[in-house]
Amino acid sequence: MLSRSLTFPSLADFWQLGKPRVVALIVFCAAVGILLAAPPPADWPRLLLALCGIGLVAMGAAAANCLFERDRDAVMRRTAARPLVRGRLGQFEAAGYAAALTVGGLWLLLQFANPLATGLTLATFFGYAVVYTRWLKPATPQNIVIGGAAGAMPPVLGWAAVSGTIPAEAAVLFLIIYTWTPPHFWALALYRRDDYARAGLPMLPVTHGAAFTRLSILLYSLMLFAVTLLPFVIRLSGWLYLAAALWLNAGFALRAWRLYRADDAQGDALARGLFRFSIAYLTWLFAALLADRVVQWLW
Repeated sequence: MLSRSLTFPSLADFWQLGKPRVVALIVFCAAVGILLAAPPPADWPRLLLALCGIGLVAMGAAAANCLFERDRDAVMRRTAARPLVRGRLGQFEAAGYAAALTVGGLWLLLQFANPLATGLTLATFFGYAVVYTRWLKPATPQNIVIGGAAGAMPPVLGWAAVSGTIPAEAAVLFLIIYTWTPPHFWALALYRRDDYARAGLPMLPVTHGAAFTRLSILLYSLMLFAVTLLPFVIRLSGWLYLAAALWLNAGFALRAWRLYRADDAQGDALARGLFRFSIAYLTWLFAALLADRVVQWLW
């Protein structure tokens, strides 16, 4: 067997370090923010490059997260196969990769967007990779509530790339993702609570127990139901989005209610199902926003 010093990381290792599935959802939400800001067709090539910049910085932040959390990842089953944990990548390689992606993405934003979008993207990188990962996550069970602000920024970044402003419409999109984040992550933490306990992370199920976490998920799902109606209220969207939001929220709230009513034996399976549904939920909710806008354009 070759030693670590004689092996070379593959492109797949670097690709995995950037958490491509998570970044794909980030880029999609940023793209929806761009399109809802209604840029003229002549700006689309420029904004596509700006969107690439947002994606590169997101991958850089993900790589930095993996670098900072490599010791915790090693004791968690969910993350034990990551390249840094397995030794397929070294710390200097990961740091260089994260820095190159981040600098490259910020350069694209500065060239093809504007200073506001660039500054907000840099602040988002710092908020996730440093404030959340290094400070909040190991310090408080409210880590995901406070740190969720960084994860809710993609549509704001997209809108700012178009207009150089942050209007109320962009703030509503931010609020949707911000409210969605706690029940999404707490569902994961419920069925992975032993992992988080071994890693010494004070996630809500570890510090306050499963029953309290299930109640918190239910309450946040009801808040999310209300928040996702705001695009219709402020006339950012129309009836198509409203119908989709009502349907998706009914599914989210029903799953949260079943999880709340479940005992510990059933809870893990229901939490896993809610976590998976929550990813599809956000994707389809933002797709409905976009589809609604397309319908308005056609009419």
